[in-house]
Amino acid sequence: MEQVIAYCERKPGATGEYPFGPESLVMKVGGKMFALFGDDSISLKCDPIIAQNLREQHEAVKPGYHLNKKHWNTVSLGSSLSEEELHAMIDHSYELVVAGLTKAMRAQLGAV
Repeated sequence: MEQVIAYCERKPGATGEYPFGPESLVMKVGGKMFALFGDDSISLKCDPIIAQNLREQHEAVKPGYHLNKKHWNTVSLGSSLSEEELHAMIDHSYELVVAGLTKAMRAQLGAV
């Protein structure tokens, strides 16, 4: 899990917080959540069509736990997913959140 957290932390503007208690790390960009770590899992924002496809393709991908199940997936860490597949899901989540930020915030991140 430490490697996945480190990958998230390397994203421009990413910050980690514990708003739900010491067990649940929330990674944010521009004050908006893009990843939520639980016990051996990570919840990630996802385009609804892609989210459904990922759930159908991977047993490790489930609807978001305690989140909007249309827009969030919870992924079991340590599953059969490759590192590249997990990184692609994290990248997608981060990019969706960044796209929803103001133009000024995106400019600060170098995303305009």
